[in-house]
Amino acid sequence: MARLAVVAAALALAASATGASTLHEVERLPTYRKVVALTFDGGGDTANGTARILTTLHRRRVPATFFLAGRWIRLHPALARRIGRRYPIGDHTYDHADQIGLSSAQIRADVRRGAWWIRAETGRNPRPLFRFPYGARDARTIAIVNSMGYASVRWSVDTWGWMGSSEGQSADSVVRRVADHLEPGAIVLMHVGVARDGSLLDSEALPRVISLVRARGYRFVTLDRFVRAPK
Repeated sequence: MARLAVVAAALALAASATGASTLHEVERLPTYRKVVALTFDGGGDTANGTARILTTLHRRRVPATFFLAGRWIRLHPALARRIGRRYPIGDHTYDHADQIGLSSAQIRADVRRGAWWIRAETGRNPRPLFRFPYGARDARTIAIVNSMGYASVRWSVDTWGWMGSSEGQSADSVVRRVADHLEPGAIVLMHVGVARDGSLLDSEALPRVISLVRARGYRFVTLDRFVRAPK
C-alpha cells in the first residue's frame, strides 16, 4: 500500500527559510480507509464545465470540495452560490496569481480578498482550506497562509484534464490517470472551466470517474472532514 498521507508535512527547508519548524500541507488524506476526495478548482475566467459537473455530482450523490478564486466568483456569482449551497469551498486567492512572485503583504491581501468574496456570495467560511494557484508555493508562501489559519491543500492525482485535447489528453486519459493513482486517501484535482483549446475533459469524464472509484470499493468524502487548521 502507498505511504500514508501526511497532513502536517514537515519540510526540511522550512526552518532555515521561515523560522517555522513545520509547514502544514496536505497531499493525501490521513487514512488507510478506501475514501477519495474529489476537488475542483475554479481560478480562470471560464466556467463552461461547472453546471455539468454540479448536475453530475447531484445526480450521483457525490460529495466534493471546490477551490474558487474571488475573481471567478465575481464573474460567476450564481454558480458560486449554487456550489456553496451543497459543497465546502476553499480559498484559491482572488486574482489566481502565482504567489511566489508576490510580497508577503500582497499574498495576505490576495488571500483575504479571495475569502471575502467566498463569504459574500456563498456564506461559506473557507478556512482552513487553501490551494495555491497552479500549485506554485515554497516555504515562505506556505508559512504565510498557515499563519492565516489555512492548510495548504495539494493533491495526489492530477487528471491533466486542464491540458485539453490539443496537448494529447482525452476523457479516456482523465479516467485512466485516476485509475492508475487511486489509493486510500487520494485527493483528485479537476477543474470547472475549459482547457486552453476549449475542451471540457474533466466534466466529460466525471461520470466515468465516479463509476470507476465506486466499482473499486471506494467512497467519496469532503476535505473538511479531514483537514484541520494549523496549530
